[in-house]
Amino acid sequence: MAPPKLTLFLDVVSPFAYIAFHVTRHSPVFKNCEVTYVPIFLGGVMKACGNITPLDVKNKDVWINTERRRWARAFSIPMLKDAPVPFPQPTLNTQRALCAIELAHPEKLADCFAALYQAFWVEGQTIGKAEVFGPVLAKVLGEEGARGVVEGSKGAEAKKVLGENSDKAMSEGAFGLPWFVATNAEGAKEAFWGVDHLGQVVEFLGLERKDEVGLRAML
Repeated sequence: MAPPKLTLFLDVVSPFAYIAFHVTRHSPVFKNCEVTYVPIFLGGVMKACGNITPLDVKNKDVWINTERRRWARAFSIPMLKDAPVPFPQPTLNTQRALCAIELAHPEKLADCFAALYQAFWVEGQTIGKAEVFGPVLAKVLGEEGARGVVEGSKGAEAKKVLGENSDKAMSEGAFGLPWFVATNAEGAKEAFWGVDHLGQVVEFLGLERKDEVGLRAML
């Protein structure tokens, strides 16, 4: 029987994608699950779907900060009390850099996601600028590796991969993030949206909740 698999589509700008990334990467609940992280451009997906940002919805613009802080506390995830300034920030170049990493250093992709999330959602850095995300990536890839990625992010191949990844998310039904595509041990496949549906993801994949406080909150 094949191990359960999970594909998680991500953009650094999304706080809830960060929470989903942190949980799937660090929680023992997912230790026997094959997790693949895929960089996409959230702004492009939302535009293609005719979706609008939570900040453009009256009352939800305030609620969204309360919600992200609650889930961060539930899973003991470090996160700024207030959103980075400015917010949202353009992450097109950042996501292209992640696609360049997917091409050149796929084994380092998760570590680079972690470094960028730390810089943006914990330290409040202006993550959309190459002069900022380059040094962040250097902590994982080294100075030479980061320079190569920054240059690669400007090329046609990284741009193509980002477009293909975003199209793939769309074809899987995505309209926002985090977007999960889960395949259980029997080979059945389903998609889920939102960090608040992580409990359903765990149930579908047949994983044990163990003593994860955040997942118990989803019962």
